[in-house]
Amino acid sequence: MKRVAWVTGAGKGIGAVIARELAKQNIRVAISARTVRDIENVADEIRAGGGEAFAVVCDVTQPDAIANAVKQIQAEFGAITILVNNAGVGGSHKFIGHDDALWHKIIATNLDSVYYVTKAVAPMMVAENWGRIINIASLASKVGWKYTAAYTASKHGVLGLTRALAMEFVPHNITVNAICPAYVDTPMTDTSIANIAKRTKMSESDARTFLEKLSPQNRLITSEEVAHVALMLINENARGITGQAINVDGGAVMF
Repeated sequence: MKRVAWVTGAGKGIGAVIARELAKQNIRVAISARTVRDIENVADEIRAGGGEAFAVVCDVTQPDAIANAVKQIQAEFGAITILVNNAGVGGSHKFIGHDDALWHKIIATNLDSVYYVTKAVAPMMVAENWGRIINIASLASKVGWKYTAAYTASKHGVLGLTRALAMEFVPHNITVNAICPAYVDTPMTDTSIANIAKRTKMSESDARTFLEKLSPQNRLITSEEVAHVALMLINENARGITGQAINVDGGAVMF
């Protein structure tokens, strides 16, 4: 029987690449995001390559929308046993005078969504006595940088939730892990570069170079590198890996 995966935030960037790679492994892939055109494009590409994909619009900060998405995915493909919590948003602000709306938006998108989506999907994994939950976190789940209080808090929360659930789900053959990339060459990072350029008055080219130099390898990580780790974690030979936070960062953080 084919496995069924759900990748959130899969309309572009890391999520889209993970969805494509999962489909190549003969896995039925449900793709969600808030933008219809983006997820339909990814689903069409997967189908064109001979894979199975189902696009479903879902705001993962809303429990009702999540419940509806789960119902649609089950009807289309069956029980979800692979979950990639990838949906996320960036943002930065000095803590003095921090915008409360920005705080709530980042926490809701990056942390609350992981709680809500996992809560909706985990019962299916328990019933199947098998599952893989992969949370796309960040180096910000392990270390902090100035001007990123909300983002750092959200990703630290994701890591804490990952570890707690890993222990809780051991009896059900469900592994729960986090992938912690450095800056990845995605549209989200392009937005960060634009914000840095605007705030510091440096050029976008210089802002990109600044982010590249945060890695000992002097480059941005690729989405394919993150997807490679995700594929490794769903393999049966990775069943001994749970509660872990795997860095993909060119050696920037070594714990």
